[in-house]
Amino acid sequence: MSSRISRRKFLVGSAVAAGAVGVGLQPLALAEPKTKAATAIAPAVDEATAPLVQIGANEYWTGPCDAAQKAIVDIAPQGDRYLFMTLGPQLYQTLVSHWNLPGPDHVIAYHGSTPPLVNTMLAYTNPEHPLITADPTFEQGWESAASTGAKVFKIPARKDDSHDVAAMCKKAAEVDAGVIYICNPNNPTGAITLRKDIEYALANKPKGTLLVVDEAYIDFSENAKTVIDLVAAHADLMVLRTMSKLYGMAGIRFGYAIAQPTVLKKLKYFGVNSVAVTSMAAAIASLNDKDVIPTRRALNTKTRVETVAFLNKLGYKTTKSESNCFLVDVKRPAKEFQKDIATHGIMVGRSWPGFENQSRITVGSPEEMARFRDAFAKVIKGELGPLPPPKPFQMSMLERGLLEIGGYGHRMA
Repeated sequence: MSSRISRRKFLVGSAVAAGAVGVGLQPLALAEPKTKAATAIAPAVDEATAPLVQIGANEYWTGPCDAAQKAIVDIAPQGDRYLFMTLGPQLYQTLVSHWNLPGPDHVIAYHGSTPPLVNTMLAYTNPEHPLITADPTFEQGWESAASTGAKVFKIPARKDDSHDVAAMCKKAAEVDAGVIYICNPNNPTGAITLRKDIEYALANKPKGTLLVVDEAYIDFSENAKTVIDLVAAHADLMVLRTMSKLYGMAGIRFGYAIAQPTVLKKLKYFGVNSVAVTSMAAAIASLNDKDVIPTRRALNTKTRVETVAFLNKLGYKTTKSESNCFLVDVKRPAKEFQKDIATHGIMVGRSWPGFENQSRITVGSPEEMARFRDAFAKVIKGELGPLPPPKPFQMSMLERGLLEIGGYGHRMA
């Protein structure tokens, strides 16, 4: 397991604002149905002084892998240069080789996967060509589409929380959609959509409608399968990837879009800036480390299953997740729950209009989730902790890189 730089240092005020809520909640049913519910008892801590547990922004708690950390340190002295002609080509060749792409013209690197998502909506949606998306899902797509004057059609998830691709394709045909957006696994539910369903969408969507598959969380899942290999044969398919999640590089910022050159050309119209040399070096090192995904996936799965089993045993329903996040129905306004559990030093996800009783929980370290379970058990009994409630919500969304910080401010531990 990779080490973490300053593991005890936590940014406090912003994470109370990060999270999401949704529909289709049900008791978890994974491949490990016999997993016992984890105990609620965490090692004794002084909640007034212990580091805050940040489980609201879907960050992965280990930080970059050891190889990536070394690469960052080694490349830092060259941070005065863009390294267009040296590190840049090495990065693109790594991506091409890793995914067996036809060539470097099939991929563009960005500071995370949100910039290409925004640019895609700007390029492909407008008042005549709406966006078809799931409900709930990552909001940036529909907010960016709305900025173009496009209508946004949100299709409810299936009972198993997966995307209802048949309904999405049907609606896309009715309204001549510009984009169908599938987040797999979905944020915030953590639910997966099987590859056969995505292949159905490719076969049944309207001609000319771009299918965008956001695979930000796919490395956490054993059963969700990438569709990158389908890009070469499908001109109307784009796959988004980021290393902010399982690779622990949320603050390092590296992502990329994979599609045919004619699609990527439309994104370039809205600008493609140089990626930081530290990001490029960390990405290359991470992609070449074959142990990162299986090791981190296994620990995340074990910790998630234990925590979900604990919540279900208490009678609290959760979404069927194969990611590092899930939704839990807290049976009351999630904003109130956020404030109450924050008094125990646990910072969980935000709530959205229309889904007021659901809170998104990020899977943290085993120790962090033990503290979450302990605090959850106290909160449902009405027991508040020693910390003052957070200040009113001031940060729209940590995941979009906004820096309007509220909450507890910058207390570090």
